[in-house]
Amino acid sequence: MSLIPPVTSPFSRNYIGFGVITESFTHVLSDPSEDSSPTGYLRRGSLVRIIRRQTVKNAGIFTSWVFIEGNQNGWLKEDVMDIYESENQAKTASESVSR
Repeated sequence: MSLIPPVTSPFSRNYIGFGVITESFTHVLSDPSEDSSPTGYLRRGSLVRIIRRQTVKNAGIFTSWVFIEGNQNGWLKEDVMDIYESENQAKTASESVSR
């Protein structure tokens, strides 16, 4: 597994956006790898603050991961969520997904 330089600029704000989980259930992981230990889980409609984004190359395949902060801290694959720039946009999306 090789790491690609982070997509998040070190000069940006202290978060890059907000995510709303679109999968029915997903594990929060300790590292940006499918082989890492789960630290918790999130359900569909959960709102998370995204702190960092990182692309990892494993066996020639690139996967985008995000580090989240909130009730749980850890890594999620970026494709398990929709990403919004503002918290208000994410809250509105979360409410409609949770119904």
